[in-house]
Amino acid sequence: MLFEHASGYALFVVKEVEEISMLLPQVEQCVLSLAKFNSMVSLAAFFPFKSAQSALENINAISEGVVHADLKLFLETNVPQSRKKKATLGVGDPKIGAALQEEFGFSIQTGGVVAELTRGIRLHFHSLVKGLTAVAASKAQLGLGHSYSRAKVKFNVNRADNMIIQSIALLDQLDKDINTFSMRVREWYGYHFPELVRIVPDNSMYCRLTRLIGNRKELTDESVESLEEVVMDNAKAQAILDASRSSMGMDISPIDLINIERFSSRVVSLTAYRLELQEYLRSKMGQVAPNLAALIGDVGARLISHAGSLTNLAKYPASTVQILGAEKALFRALKTRGNTPKYGLIFHSTFIGRAAAKNKGRISRYLANKCTIASRIDCFSELPSSVFGDKLREQVEERLSFYETGDLPRKNVDVMKEAVKEVSSFVFIIAPVQLNAVDDDYVVNGDSETPGGKKKKKHATEEVQTEETPAAEHGAGDAPTKKKKKRKSEPEEPEEETPEVEVPEEDTDKSAKKKKKRTSEVIEAEPAEDIPEITVPKKKKKK
Repeated sequence: MLFEHASGYALFVVKEVEEISMLLPQVEQCVLSLAKFNSMVSLAAFFPFKSAQSALENINAISEGVVHADLKLFLETNVPQSRKKKATLGVGDPKIGAALQEEFGFSIQTGGVVAELTRGIRLHFHSLVKGLTAVAASKAQLGLGHSYSRAKVKFNVNRADNMIIQSIALLDQLDKDINTFSMRVREWYGYHFPELVRIVPDNSMYCRLTRLIGNRKELTDESVESLEEVVMDNAKAQAILDASRSSMGMDISPIDLINIERFSSRVVSLTAYRLELQEYLRSKMGQVAPNLAALIGDVGARLISHAGSLTNLAKYPASTVQILGAEKALFRALKTRGNTPKYGLIFHSTFIGRAAAKNKGRISRYLANKCTIASRIDCFSELPSSVFGDKLREQVEERLSFYETGDLPRKNVDVMKEAVKEVSSFVFIIAPVQLNAVDDDYVVNGDSETPGGKKKKKHATEEVQTEETPAAEHGAGDAPTKKKKKRKSEPEEPEEETPEVEVPEEDTDKSAKKKKKRTSEVIEAEPAEDIPEITVPKKKKKK
């Protein structure tokens, strides 16, 4: 029997145990008695851990089903070589049992009688091992339990997006609470001064006036200045004074006024704290996701909170970001076969509000694409910068103006190049990537960076063919051998009717380098007879 304890590994020899009899109640009672249990099990070897760090490493290896070096040494030392193949090792954990069977070739047994014996060993372990007391065993278990739990908790100090998630959740809760408490103040103070609600509809301002006015009968002409400081309007302050003189509200006792003023002060303090929390959230977004914050502001914090983390948001495609927050509407539409939602949380962005009704779906799709790019830059860039977010915001502005006026916006790749130039002080390792923007069919490869690269390629081949045709008709003389090598790559770009042409492998690299020269220079063509190893399609011969 192998037993893993917080103090070390122990190997026990089981003398005689019948598996069927272990299930009997009277035999189960024998496990609780140390004298009777000693007759069945005896300690063969004990390997104490050298330190708490060593114990933590061993217990982590056991939980993952890995044979640690200490356990391997312990078993190799205490299990004789002659008995390794014949011995049956009882292990409590099936994972570590499978690893030991693969490592040593033991016959492993788990469950059944092993579970009952493990229960007895755990109960009498401090008595079976010499020099180990119950207090020392419990202290070792407590210390190892704390360290193991601390190591298993996935706490990453670099995950500052947790603060954003908690802040946005608290912000939403504060909005609900402030609204509820303000309504309570209105109802409570409305019995005394019901006309005040019509003059001042704002919740926070109403609570501040409630704390300032108190008993409406005590308002005088001198109170207009203090009222004007709160409402920031002389006409409203005078209206409050006039309404207090002709109010139909009931009288109120001083004790009731004290409680109303205290509650109003709490609501005012909560409103002030909400403003401070909002500023904290903005500053935190500027540190964690500056590009996303520059693009859509506080809506980015809601996207991060709904996704669970900035990393999860960066992994989402643009189509998911577009409807993030509208999952119920999406599944309802899929179930009823109705229209799917066009936007989720990004609806709170100002861009969708400024767009026309017919363009809201288009701008939401475009904005989701830009949000995905910004979140990925924020998540995977080493040095935070809001340059890309500002450029992406400009692109969305240009797209809005394009829907209204028809002015063509800039290409996505051109804007990204400008952004990279602005952050040239940072180190970027940019590989040749293919960027397909939603707004334009613009492809960037390692070779070409021009819009419509395929069309330009076709025009280049047409120019070469028109220049070569007269020379071939007049039958030009033999050209030098260098020109022959150039001529091998000419049929590489055929006309639209001939999709495939076989080209020798040796000159493909040279033809790619000399392609640009062919478009600007007129090359003297040679007769078709001198072109070696090129198969021309039949259609070209007929033409």
